[in-house]
Amino acid sequence: MATVAGVQGLRMVPVLRAEGTFHARVVAARLGSEGIVTQLRGNVDGPYPMGSVEVLVTEDDLEAARELLLADEVEASFDEVSIEAEELPPEPVPSYRGWLFVVASGLVALSAVLSSFLR
Repeated sequence: MATVAGVQGLRMVPVLRAEGTFHARVVAARLGSEGIVTQLRGNVDGPYPMGSVEVLVTEDDLEAARELLLADEVEASFDEVSIEAEELPPEPVPSYRGWLFVVASGLVALSAVLSSFLR
């Protein structure tokens, strides 16, 4: 079990820069679930938690954290492909109504012109 004095002596290095507090907290929770100590740096608890937030890990855990995040990213990319494939709308059926109307109107106009010449 880590003590406060033990954790304070750790050298923390950035592993990820998230574009928001929520994403940074999710990443920190994911790393923490694997036993990796994390720290967030940036506008995390301010009145307006916007902007980028750095997720820091101990120098000893940096490589493990990068591998874990890479594995999660790879798995997520496969999930996105299968979701996108399921959510694609069906191919639109070509509509010939517009062209049919134009052709029919042209034939009617042509027949009216021809009938006026033939009289």
